[in-house]
Amino acid sequence: MGPKKEPLKKSSAAGKDKPAAPKKKKSKGDATDGDGDKPVLLSPKEMKGQLESLQADKMREEQERNFVQLERDKIASFLEIKKKELEQAKVELRIKDRNLEEMEERHQDEIKVYNQKMKHLLYEQHNNIAAVKAEHEVALKLLREQTTKREMELLSEQLGLKEKIRELELAYEDTIKQVKLDHGKELTKMKQEYDVGEKELQTKTEKKIKCIRDDCELRRKQEVHEVEERKNTHINELMKKHEKAFTEIKCYYNDITQNNLDLIKTLKEDVTDMKKKEAANEKLMYDIAQENKRLTEPLTRALKEVETLKKQLANYEKDKLSLQQARTALAEHSKMVKNLEFEKGALQQKFDEVTSERDELYKRFENGVFELQKKSNLKNLLIQRKVQVLEETLEKKDAQIGEVLAFANRDPNVIQHAKDNVNHTIDSKNKEIRQLRYELGRLTKAYKDLSVAFKTKLVQYKIPLQEMGLPFYASEF
Repeated sequence: MGPKKEPLKKSSAAGKDKPAAPKKKKSKGDATDGDGDKPVLLSPKEMKGQLESLQADKMREEQERNFVQLERDKIASFLEIKKKELEQAKVELRIKDRNLEEMEERHQDEIKVYNQKMKHLLYEQHNNIAAVKAEHEVALKLLREQTTKREMELLSEQLGLKEKIRELELAYEDTIKQVKLDHGKELTKMKQEYDVGEKELQTKTEKKIKCIRDDCELRRKQEVHEVEERKNTHINELMKKHEKAFTEIKCYYNDITQNNLDLIKTLKEDVTDMKKKEAANEKLMYDIAQENKRLTEPLTRALKEVETLKKQLANYEKDKLSLQQARTALAEHSKMVKNLEFEKGALQQKFDEVTSERDELYKRFENGVFELQKKSNLKNLLIQRKVQVLEETLEKKDAQIGEVLAFANRDPNVIQHAKDNVNHTIDSKNKEIRQLRYELGRLTKAYKDLSVAFKTKLVQYKIPLQEMGLPFYASEF
């Protein structure tokens, strides 16, 4: 308001100087009139014109004086109005200064309260960060201890399981050996029984063959005797026939000797022929006897074979039944052996499958544990880095808060901006803490699910958990 006074003074001074203008003009005219050493004589016309000019100047000067007076009055009234406005503005200024002082005091109080809140929030933030760090360190330490403990337990369980598997393999081998031994004993016993039966059957067969041979020999002798008797009878009959024929021929010759002298030669020839025939018949009888002798041995063999076949036919059913029983027993034992071998193969295959499944589970579990350890180590490293970043951020925020507190007396917008930044930082840090807790819970759940799946597989394959030794295995939380 102070600088506005100068224009008012200048305007008033200008108003006061304006009436002096005609005087200056007049003095100027006077100066022109009295400029020379001699006065200038004017004509009446010139004087009249000069008078009219002077009157016109007077009229103009009067008008200007009136205008200046009016302007001076307006300026005076305007000055009075402005003085009143100035007084009113000063009053308003004093009121505004007082309000500003009150606002400044309230602002200082708010700054103090804000500083107290900031200190309280910083203290809580430090406490929360320290608590989270302590909690994470305790959890990591507990996890390391449990992991180490579980590794030792699993190593001992693995050794126990290997020992048990070794015992099972030895027991299985002993069982197989015992089954083979029992099977060998049964086969030996069956062979002995079969040999005894074979010897008895051979003895019985030899006895039967001997009896059959004796019977055949007796029959052969009887048949030979009958053949000889038939041969002798036939020879006697032939001799009787020959004698009868000879007697008839002799009678005939005696009767017709006289009449048939011519026929004597013929009859002699006939006798010769008859003798030849008789010799031929004797030779034929001899050949028949030789043939009978030659056929006696094949006949005997054939008869023996017939008897043997008859006896074998009689005992064939028994031998067949015994052989069938022996074959049945042998088939049963062979089937038993095959079943045992099949069971052995199935058990071996199952053992191989269980072993491969165990190895696969071992690899999968070890890979899972490695992944969990890798992730946990990575998470721990990330947490440590985040803690370091949080500490650095906290230091930066402390510096920013110091700057905010230093400039707090200057601008309320700076304070509000600092408040917003602090609230945003606190919210982001709380969000990061919740995210870290969520990640920890998720990793814990993943570990528990993997542990439950592993135990389920162990129960499925009937493997005791105490005998399962696996390295790098972390126990449950």
